[in-house]
Amino acid sequence: PQGIFLHLYAGELVRGPDGRWLVLADRTQGPSGAGFAIENRVVLSRTLPDHFHSLHVERLAPFFLTLRETLSSLAPHDRDNPRVVLLSPGPSGAGYFEDAYLARYLGYTLAEGGDLTVRGSRVYLKTLGGLLPVDVILRRVSDEDCDPLDLKSTSLQGVPGLVQVVRNGQVLMANSLGSGFLEAPVLLALLPALCRELLGEDLRLPSLPTWWCARPDDWDYVQRHFDDLIIRPALAPRSRRPVLTAELTQLQRRELLETVARHRDEFVAQARVAPSTAPVW
Repeated sequence: PQGIFLHLYAGELVRGPDGRWLVLADRTQGPSGAGFAIENRVVLSRTLPDHFHSLHVERLAPFFLTLRETLSSLAPHDRDNPRVVLLSPGPSGAGYFEDAYLARYLGYTLAEGGDLTVRGSRVYLKTLGGLLPVDVILRRVSDEDCDPLDLKSTSLQGVPGLVQVVRNGQVLMANSLGSGFLEAPVLLALLPALCRELLGEDLRLPSLPTWWCARPDDWDYVQRHFDDLIIRPALAPRSRRPVLTAELTQLQRRELLETVARHRDEFVAQARVAPSTAPVW
């Protein structure tokens, strides 16, 4: 609706030894962090109320209010009072505590795949009182796990038939299905040029230096500095374990370099960044 595909975005940030901030990765499927941010804010404001108020800390409430208003305005049905559910992988997911906290704070129903069902052209929430139509799904489940019928058949986290309902515009999915593609490491190598081409400016926050091995200049650099880089699949999810070439033996390093050379379009290399440190007590 209205050409909006990303309703929430998160970036993994690190500050280098020189004080500059870098974006290590983009999170576009079911970005996490917002729930932890609001929980930490509540704890701090109650634990150190005098210091907190004297520092005039920027309030987080407007962010969440904007999120609620955005999702409501894009709902395909009952925009004045749409039923919104937060689709969570459940207690087995690493972010379940945050899912529960965020759903409670926003006033949304916390649901797992088994709590929802597709009947006809709508998604419904199963309750003791019967089926209730769902207008918006704020998802924390990966793209491929959202629908075992159309996508990953072994998924226990999704809802059979959900893709067709989304395709028909009968439920708003935030973020849109397929947005996980934007997490591909190869895009970090292309973002600087894309930003200049599309927006006529440099990135506000630079990405982690990334080289796509399929490009001749990038490949030359990777070969020269191969002993001190991070190797990742170009298109695979970032959850795939990266390879730090500095931790490999000389034989392992040579074998990896030969593998990358044979399939250059399938790999990216990234710089190793030492995070800055701060004194703590």
